[in-house]
Amino acid sequence: MLGLYIHIPFCVTKCKYCDFNSFKIDLNEKIKYLNYLGEEMKLYKEEIKNREIDSVFVGGGTPSILNENEINILFEKIKENFNIKSNAEITMECNPGTLTLNKLKVMKKSGVNRLSIGLQAVQNHHLKYIGRIHTFEEFEKNYHDAKQMGFDNINIDLMYALPNQSREDWMESLEKVVKLNPTHISAYSLILEENTELFKMYERDEFNLLDENTDIEMYEYTIDYLKSHGYNQYEISNYAKDNFECKHNVLYWKCEEYVGIGASASGYFNGIRYNNICELDNYEKMILEGEKPIEWEEKLSIKDEIEESIFLGLRMNEGIQISDFKEKYNFDFEKEYKNEIEKLSKMELIEIDNNLMKLTQKGREISNSIFVEFIK
Repeated sequence: MLGLYIHIPFCVTKCKYCDFNSFKIDLNEKIKYLNYLGEEMKLYKEEIKNREIDSVFVGGGTPSILNENEINILFEKIKENFNIKSNAEITMECNPGTLTLNKLKVMKKSGVNRLSIGLQAVQNHHLKYIGRIHTFEEFEKNYHDAKQMGFDNINIDLMYALPNQSREDWMESLEKVVKLNPTHISAYSLILEENTELFKMYERDEFNLLDENTDIEMYEYTIDYLKSHGYNQYEISNYAKDNFECKHNVLYWKCEEYVGIGASASGYFNGIRYNNICELDNYEKMILEGEKPIEWEEKLSIKDEIEESIFLGLRMNEGIQISDFKEKYNFDFEKEYKNEIEKLSKMELIEIDNNLMKLTQKGREISNSIFVEFIK
């Protein structure tokens, strides 16, 4: 398996909760950036010329900020440099307020077969408070336009535990989104990141965070409500109709290889994890010098690979195959983690059945503290 991630770092404006690498849009920068993306792709072309790409994910930032011509240029460059499987999953992130029917037509023609649309909430006052540029009504139009254009695999992003969001608000968001019948829903709890506008607002006591019990109640309600409407939870924050799990994200969680292209993109290739440089000027400078714009890289040790396989694999509801560690790393998982397994099993946070270890629902609610147990 091999994935390809492309980062488009431009946004109309930065959302108040966002700590991803993104820049306020500069119309002249976009086309120049696309050309540099193409040059970076060429730096990987020879290395992977004999391999096929199983999944492509164009993320951001706001990829749908590209105009029709720019979208076409981007996918032409991808096809020029990589062998994309005929049945590859090709996802493009889109934000309402930047999406048009013409852009959707070009995406469809370019081979995009999965959309991920960032909604976050259905109440316009919540959208405004967290810095989204769109209304729920604009999202609905974009969604129906996408269906009209023949997109039958659409994810909708939602966020709970927002400032001043009530349990009833969240229930309404889930209800209205489920009525639209997307194939996939990602539902994340808000995480306040330092250096974001929302974090600064919190420090100024402009809002209170929900207490942990309410957060967990909203999470449990989400699982039950979505399950009752045909959405299976297959990862801590992701729910899908049968056979519509996101192949690209599963690739991450199963520690498969992927090439990351673009400013601040990350990748995992040939046993090396890497992050590209964030600043556009420095990114472009390295590309012009014919260098991969990598800021940080690390050759994973066997210990690193084992630990990543555990905490990424446990994010998925199916869990991890214990025997895989013996076969792949000559590592006796049950012996090395005997104490941790006994402790977590007694606390009913994990369960082991027929060579399979996975988190219980109670364990998923505090997953990060469980992952720490397996890092020595």
